[in-house]
Amino acid sequence: MSDTKRIVLSSDHAAIDLRQAVATHVAAKGYEVIDIGPTTTESTHYPLHGKAAAERVASGDCDLGIILCGTGQGIMMAANKVPGIRCGVCSDTFSAAMIRAHNNANMLSIGARVVGEGVALEIVDAYLDAEFEGGRHGTRVDMIEG
Repeated sequence: MSDTKRIVLSSDHAAIDLRQAVATHVAAKGYEVIDIGPTTTESTHYPLHGKAAAERVASGDCDLGIILCGTGQGIMMAANKVPGIRCGVCSDTFSAAMIRAHNNANMLSIGARVVGEGVALEIVDAYLDAEFEGGRHGTRVDMIEG
């Protein structure tokens, strides 16, 4: 199935359980999941995981990325340092849809200590179901890219 989108997932130790739930959910929606996150709860560094996932998206190896840490903020900041990445942290479905529709975000970040599993899966669905609208938003994304 060559049209299947590849989604990279990663997290730090604080978000392993939620990342695994997201991976199962995304795979059930028909996406190919590339999970590069840790498998033990031993403390790890979220910047390394955010960067590694972002590099997979920026290289074209994966179409999109979903990353998680305690708040979603730190791992998102690390991902956004990789050229070509537009990642937003979301704790609601409206923001998740808008970062795709208006900002053409190629990565989504979620805080595992901020939202529960049910809300997180709704956020993932809103993000994945949205499509970039282009037009005036394309001009603005071009400005972000510099």
